Amino acid sequence: MKPSQFAKGFQARPDTTSSEKRTALDRLNAIDGLVKNGPPGNQAAGRPVSPVVPQSDVEIDADEVSNESAAYRAWRIEHGYRPGQVIDLALKTIKPSPFNPRHFYLKPSIAELAVNLARQGQQQAIHVIPDYENPGTYFVSDGGRRVRALKEANKESVKAVVIDLPIGIQSYKLGYDLNVQRDSQTVFDNAVVWKRFLDDRHFQSQKELAEHLGLDESTVAVALSIAKLPEAVMHEMVARPDRFGSNMAYQVGRYHTARGADATLRLINKIISDDLSTRQVADIVKGRATAQESSKPAGRQRYAQRLEIKLGGVSVGDLKSYGDDRIELRLKGLTREKRDDILRQIEKMLK
Repeated sequence: MKPSQFAKGFQARPDTTSSEKRTALDRLNAIDGLVKNGPPGNQAAGRPVSPVVPQSDVEIDADEVSNESAAYRAWRIEHGYRPGQVIDLALKTIKPSPFNPRHFYLKPSIAELAVNLARQGQQQAIHVIPDYENPGTYFVSDGGRRVRALKEANKESVKAVVIDLPIGIQSYKLGYDLNVQRDSQTVFDNAVVWKRFLDDRHFQSQKELAEHLGLDESTVAVALSIAKLPEAVMHEMVARPDRFGSNMAYQVGRYHTARGADATLRLINKIISDDLSTRQVADIVKGRATAQESSKPAGRQRYAQRLEIKLGGVSVGDLKSYGDDRIELRLKGLTREKRDDILRQIEKMLK
């Protein structure tokens, strides 16, 4: 798709009004709800089959059918597909969309989801768009994390709903809005993807990009400044969204420009272990403080990790880690026998 087609396609098939965007989001969320709660069905990989949900539940009105694109209508007629129907598709036919709003997928999160899918099966269908230029293959519109986890679990098929969207800014915006609803979209995803949009000349400037996305230009400018960070550095922050929002990441980016990757990774560890505020990091960037200085009293140091400890299903305390060399175990409500047993185990472990 040429850059001009990309921008014009967005304008020709509007997705900018809140009511239209809300309708599209509601429809996909409604399908998700039906799939999650509907009865299971027998499905053959790669072919449309009976829907998981009753047919009456997935009917759409005549106006929506009349608004179908010609390519989608031809595809669904050829395959006997009903809009909203849940089918099984071979995982090998599914590929990432070049307009996927997500870029970072954490391996521990994917591995955890893979275990759940292996035990419980897929409970929620993904949304895919046919690749009309390569029949038999599909772009993921929503569900990239599930696809990765299913592959990790060595599954061969995936439950999917085939939707009518062009691959471009519309599919990007819909996926972006769904991710925002789930709090799974990060400034780091935005940074990498928006930079790629500009590098590939889908948009001529960050101002044009901001206008098409319906965002302030300053929001886009901050994300693009973060995009200058190496992905290895961004990965360290992606795992801690509670600590690294756009403002903190922006300050880290400024520090990286001045000090380089190794010093920036040390600063990131300091931010996490000492619970530095954005203002404190800004002071470090400006030279008013150093990354080696203790910015908080030791007693107020924030833990890096916390493990809740339960006995018989009841919480009795926690184990916290601080920095690289400190842990703190706090337990209460134990019987004397259990307390003494734990002390013996710790003593044995430390010998």
